[in-house]
Amino acid sequence: MSMRESVLRAARGGAEEGETTKMIESATGQVPSVAYLTLAVGAMAASLILMLSGRRNVANFIGQWAPTILIMGLYNKLVKQHGSD
Repeated sequence: MSMRESVLRAARGGAEEGETTKMIESATGQVPSVAYLTLAVGAMAASLILMLSGRRNVANFIGQWAPTILIMGLYNKLVKQHGSD
């Protein structure tokens, strides 16, 4: 299939997930949603502790993990509810 056909098929909603994507979603689908929330809150708490101890740069680095973890949790929840295909 040519690139143009692939793009047109995707635009019509007919794109299929690759095997790697299916394998990743199968594995991450087994992780409970609360795990992502726990990790995000843990990152925020660790960031606060580091900030209070004066390690500002490390605290900022760890603190930036929280939004990423929450987005991964949201994606996980959507895949669980609606499936990937």
